[in-house]
Amino acid sequence: MRAQVKRLAIPILHGAAGLVVLWQSYQTFHLAYTKLHDSGHAGALAGVRRVLSGSEMIAAVLFLIPLTTVVGGYLLLAIFALAIIIHALHGDFSGMETLIVYGAAVLVSVAYWDGKGSRLSANQSF
Repeated sequence: MRAQVKRLAIPILHGAAGLVVLWQSYQTFHLAYTKLHDSGHAGALAGVRRVLSGSEMIAAVLFLIPLTTVVGGYLLLAIFALAIIIHALHGDFSGMETLIVYGAAVLVSVAYWDGKGSRLSANQSF
């Protein structure tokens, strides 16, 4: 039983993290698109959100494709770090815990990627 759980845990985490990040970035992109023509600071921030969420969508797709998982993972980590910095600079600490959890899931997925298009096998140990 333990070997089966080990064999499934990382691929499930990888797929779930990739799909959730893709969905959340799509929602952010769509929301930013509707606010893009607002005047002043809100319009400028919508543009930044649109660029970040668009980049995040591309990185999430790369993360989900086996041949580009590592590249997509590192791009996602960089985007999450940038988003955390932007949130902190604006004094907005809501949602940062989500970015940290997403980052941890991506980091685990990249760390256990074996470079051959598959993850940790059941015979290997954590």
